[in-house]
Amino acid sequence: MATATLSAKFRISIPKEVCEQQHWSAGQELVFITKGKSVLLLPAPELADLKGMARGADAGIYRDRKDRL
Repeated sequence: MATATLSAKFRISIPKEVCEQQHWSAGQELVFITKGKSVLLLPAPELADLKGMARGADAGIYRDRKDRL
């Protein structure tokens, strides 16, 4: 198991073996998702990867505010 230390400026360096295993490269955008006391670190999806993801969804039932059209 690889480990990293949080710096005083709240930065971490991801171990090289983790980056190689996940096929991550320098400059790649990553997303932090909190789950209780844990954090998932995932590559940010490209717009093309999201195409068709919500096909058939009814936007009428997902509105978060009533004052918007």
